[in-house]
Amino acid sequence: MQITGNTILITGGGSGIGRALAEAFHAEGNQVVIAGRRKELLDETTAANPGMKAAIFDIGNGNAIPSFADKLKIDFPALNVVIHNAGIMRFESLQGGPVEDAEATVATNLLGPIRLTAALLPLLRKQPQAAIMTVSSGLAFLPMAVTPTYCATKAAIHSYTQSLRYQLRDTSVQVLELIPPYVQTELAGTRQANDPIAMPLKDFIAETMDILRSSPGSTEICVERVKPLRFAEANGGYDAFFTKFNDGVTAAMAGH
Repeated sequence: MQITGNTILITGGGSGIGRALAEAFHAEGNQVVIAGRRKELLDETTAANPGMKAAIFDIGNGNAIPSFADKLKIDFPALNVVIHNAGIMRFESLQGGPVEDAEATVATNLLGPIRLTAALLPLLRKQPQAAIMTVSSGLAFLPMAVTPTYCATKAAIHSYTQSLRYQLRDTSVQVLELIPPYVQTELAGTRQANDPIAMPLKDFIAETMDILRSSPGSTEICVERVKPLRFAEANGGYDAFFTKFNDGVTAAMAGH
């Protein structure tokens, strides 16, 4: 993926990793378009970054995707990069709890990227050079049991990305997967944003951009902090690691 000279759509671009990525790519001279549900966050981000564009969009609403894609094609015909960053993480009890949170998570984290990719792929394939970047998670490879559907959707996104990459292997569209570790954002509440165990967002973005610059042909973007999760199965001792990891999460939650 080239670092500059792109027209980039970033979903969930008004906060967290999405905003930080948007600002990093904007600083590299790209035309960045951020999309999200909350107008105030989009406005705040574009005001802080003159030239950045924004569109109100709920990727979890499948009915909104065709018209959103059609408008993008008209307003930004040079669009050549899509970063599927929008996502929700909700704590769930699987012992008789409601399934509404699970359904919303699947709609946003999995069906959203699948639907939006399908809607924009004809435009991307017309570009001389294009890229689709999905944002999964280290939890795709070692799930955190208190957020079961979130982890399941991220595992599914990893699998989907591999298949998409293979099917597009002979096209101009590169397919990448960004695999974040536990990062200081608002994704799962204010505690995560200030948790010293989490990777500072600024450090995560800096390392991610360094990887993209130095290894433009990479298919998976893994900062050092996520590698224990990404390669947990390959490194052996998975079951013990899974139990220790989730016991630690449970203990930490009980202490707050």
